[in-house]
Parts: sequence; structure tokens; C-alpha cells
Amino acid sequence: MSTWSHTSQMQFRTIDGLAIRFAESEDRDDHALLLSPWPESLLAFEPTWARLAEHTHLVAIDLPGFGHSQRCDALLSPRAMGQFVIRLAEAFGLEKPHVVGPDVGTGASLFAAALYPGRLRSLVVGSGGAAFPLQLGGVLRDWVEAPDLEGYRRADPRQIVAGALTDIERYELPQFVRDDYLSSYDGDRFVESMRYVRSYPTELPVLRDLLPEIQTPVQIIAGGRDPAVPPVNAEFLHERLPNSKLDIIDAGHFTWEDRADEYAALVTGRWGALKGADSRAHDRARNPRRSSTSRDDEDQTLETLRLGATRNQDREEK
Repeated sequence: MSTWSHTSQMQFRTIDGLAIRFAESEDRDDHALLLSPWPESLLAFEPTWARLAEHTHLVAIDLPGFGHSQRCDALLSPRAMGQFVIRLAEAFGLEKPHVVGPDVGTGASLFAAALYPGRLRSLVVGSGGAAFPLQLGGVLRDWVEAPDLEGYRRADPRQIVAGALTDIERYELPQFVRDDYLSSYDGDRFVESMRYVRSYPTELPVLRDLLPEIQTPVQIIAGGRDPAVPPVNAEFLHERLPNSKLDIIDAGHFTWEDRADEYAALVTGRWGALKGADSRAHDRARNPRRSSTSRDDEDQTLETLRLGATRNQDREEK
């Protein structure tokens, strides 16, 4: 099926000894891993699922310690999680998949591409801390900079998550999705998941130095009014990644829900352009004597993909 209406369609698989929750669409020739944002779950992709699944086999994942997947303290950092992303691709038999990793998936996806060159076809990232020195705002900055976690251990995790979800501006969360988000971080699950973003001060400088080496095509989608992860984080990535495209859209933090149609269009458009370029490159390899005009057209297409669009028109006018 290409969509879901209740949690019974989600399953668990044991990977490296961890119970990992996932949802999967119909098989296709192309594949994509979707990494859950925080403090949500894989159900964050519910409004984009049908569109993304039209031509691509999707495997949506609750990352370890997020959503309803089992936690492993050793994986609660972007670099370690990036290595686990590759294990996910192996476990599901995905050869060179696309990866969609908004929010906390941003750092993990980028580390995966940096540490395993050529293993991933493309990345979609954004709305996740990336700049160093840190450029964070709102409660996210408080969570990262808090001297310790004791105050958060005493707090009601459902109230913390519910407070974060008030930044969703347009999308009306279905009740089963809201319930899933809240139950994902019951008990100590929220406070323990904070360890991931609290590793940013040590992890992001390492990532910064790796960015110029990442040749994987990267689509960066960010909300122009994101109070937690300001657009400067997306611009930081775009300036350093050699093969990136940046779109800053009219939204706050939760771009994948508040601007689901636009988000899905950007993602599928990028996938389609890359597939077209792959097909033409394959044809050229089979027929090296094709016309120079056709070769010039393909080279121009590939150059466009490497450089990408710098920003949306709305952002430029600002």
C-alpha cells in the first residue's frame, strides 16, 4: 500500500540487536530511506507518503532512540547514527538509495555520505542543526546548552513534546499521529533522546570539515521562519557542499508537514532530475558516437544539478 491510516501497518525488524520500527511502500526500481524527525516519528511522512511512493520504494524508519525504536546510547550522535543509516540500507537490501533526513536526520545523513562515498544516491536534509559555531534558537538551544538534564528528567515528557508540536503552523495533526508522537517519548525516552542534539558542540565541527568532500547530491529544504533551526544552518551547508541545491520555503520548522505538497514536489523533482541524468549518462556510455549537441545538453543538465538553485524567489526578495 502507498499510504497508511493506522499504526497496524507499521512493523518492527531487529537490526544489530535493536528493535527498529519501520513502514514500507510497494517495491519499485528506485529506493529511499526516510529518517524520522524529532520529537516526532516516522508518521511525520504521512502527508507526503503517497506522493513520494508513486515511483520510489520507501522505507520509513524510526531511528534508534526516536519514535518507537529501541534506544542505543552509543548511537545518539550524528556520526554514529550516520553509520547506522548505512546498516539500515544493508538490512533492507537497498542498493544506493536516496535518503530523506530532515531535522535530526540532517547530520546523520551527511555523516553517512561523508564516511561512505558513493553508497547513497542523494540526500534531502534541512531543519537540523548544521552550522558551527552553533546557530540554534528557541527551546532547541535551551536543550543543547542546559548544564545538565536533571530538570528535564523531572518534567512531563508529553508536555514537552506537545509544546514543541505547537510550532506546526498549518498541518492539522491526525489524532493517531499526535498520539504516536506523544507515546514515542514517554518515560525517560525524551530526556535520553536529548543526548543526540547535545552532542552538536563536538560533532558539528567534525561535520563542517567533511562537507567539502561530500560529492553526493544534496537537496537542502529549510523553513524561512524556523525559530529552532534558523535558515543560516541551511545556507552554511549550501556554501560548503560541492553538489547541493537550496530551497528556503515559506514555513516554520516542520516543512515536511506544513508544506507537504511543496516538500514532496521538491523531493520528487530532484529524484526525477537525477534519474534522467543517470539514464542519459548510461545511454552515452552505450553510444559514445552520439552528436556533440546531445552531449552538450547533458553536460549542461549535470552542471545544473551540481550547482543547484541557490534559494527560492521569496527568499531572494527578502
